[in-house]
Amino acid sequence: MKQYGLYIDGVWKNADQGAFFDVTNPANNEMVGQMADAGAKETRQAVDAAYRAFPDWSQKAAKERAVILERVYDKMIEQKEQMARLMTMEQGKPLAEAQGEVQYAADFFKWYAEEAKRIYGDTVPSSSPDKRIWVLRQPVGVTAAITPWNFPAAMITRKVAPALAAGCTMVVKPAEQTPLTAAFLMEIMDQAGVPAGVVNLVTGTHADIIGEALLEDKRVRKITFTGSTEVGKLLMRKAADTVKRISLELGGHAPFLVFEDADLKQAAREVLASKFRNAGQTCVCTNRVYVHHRIKEAFADILAQEVERLQVGEGLQEQVQIGPLIDEKALTKVERHVADAKEKGAKVVTGGTRITGKEWDGGCFYAPTVLLDTTQEMLVEQEETFGPVLPLHGFTEEEEAVTLANDTPYGLAAYLYTHDLARAIRVSEALEYGIVGVNDGMPSTAQAPFGGVKESGLGREGGKYGIEEYLETKYVSVSLKSK
Repeated sequence: MKQYGLYIDGVWKNADQGAFFDVTNPANNEMVGQMADAGAKETRQAVDAAYRAFPDWSQKAAKERAVILERVYDKMIEQKEQMARLMTMEQGKPLAEAQGEVQYAADFFKWYAEEAKRIYGDTVPSSSPDKRIWVLRQPVGVTAAITPWNFPAAMITRKVAPALAAGCTMVVKPAEQTPLTAAFLMEIMDQAGVPAGVVNLVTGTHADIIGEALLEDKRVRKITFTGSTEVGKLLMRKAADTVKRISLELGGHAPFLVFEDADLKQAAREVLASKFRNAGQTCVCTNRVYVHHRIKEAFADILAQEVERLQVGEGLQEQVQIGPLIDEKALTKVERHVADAKEKGAKVVTGGTRITGKEWDGGCFYAPTVLLDTTQEMLVEQEETFGPVLPLHGFTEEEEAVTLANDTPYGLAAYLYTHDLARAIRVSEALEYGIVGVNDGMPSTAQAPFGGVKESGLGREGGKYGIEEYLETKYVSVSLKSK
């Protein structure tokens, strides 16, 4: 069992009252570790440390910062197996998925080690021969990251890596369900030589108190958050009081459009890859499938056959492909969505029940589910289910499918499958989403911009775009006139 304190100014320390909270495995409800339970005072101490560390870190040569980020990448790969196992125990995802996440998370350090060297300014032509105009890019300052439980490594590194590359310092507040992976990351960054105070970790069960301390502190110049739209709106309102920069990666409600010319087996594989990763607990996973009426029944049969082969269980077991939901609250929401769909006329093709008995007792397991003939009135088409439920809705015309896909306040990710190039271009341009996968159910990668439109967020993470979120633009005008 792991027990971690807070990581502040390069030192592990207990919360001031000595309080800890338990971290449990959602597959069996057994305790896997404990974390220090912090409040506002410890959060301010973390901001103090980040504020003190900022001048030295921001003034380091970009190459120096790059070398350190490269070392973080190397250390993460060296300890990939340990981190993956810890992640599976506290979050529940299958070990193979956890290993994939560690690689994905490490890739952000690799990418931003290079981007650190490419923070360029400009020389702007002046309107006067005795003036020079320079444009400089400088780090924002102290930043704070609030991260979710579904990707406990990648959602941190996707924020920390560009922040450090730009010369910012950071305070990280991970989700209380999965703080052990965050602590493991702090150990790795310490081993890699990230200076004291550059990254700090504050954990606790009172997210509102910690968040308030970060939002009220004028020294924190940027908040970056991944989580629910509801909380994102609250942060956005409160960030206005000190005019902080804010990046938000919020809820998704991703549609997947399958057109009549699709290779049904390949389209099914892409839908499955998108939908059932992490038991459907990803913000970009397919939440609604719109399939052409001509192929709807055949596609449902293929999906059902594939879904019934999926192995559900504790993530460290061999052959397991679907782990548990994160907690009982998440499981109850899935049950409510399926019950609502059935009451309103949807057909359960496969699944549709909680899994209990034998090794599943004590865990939050739900059978991978396919629903046929869902409608817009059903919760599965109105809300993000965040579970292993795949609703199928028929359509006839391309315009109808696009209209249905866009009929939501969310706009994070969308997918389509077609072999018609003209249609792929038309539809991908018409979809009101920040990310579109064309014949690709898993488009996320470190070098591409990740983020949404509408109520799915502000800003982008990943690629050259991600570092822009941590840079200010300064205009310098120099007069060459002599006395």
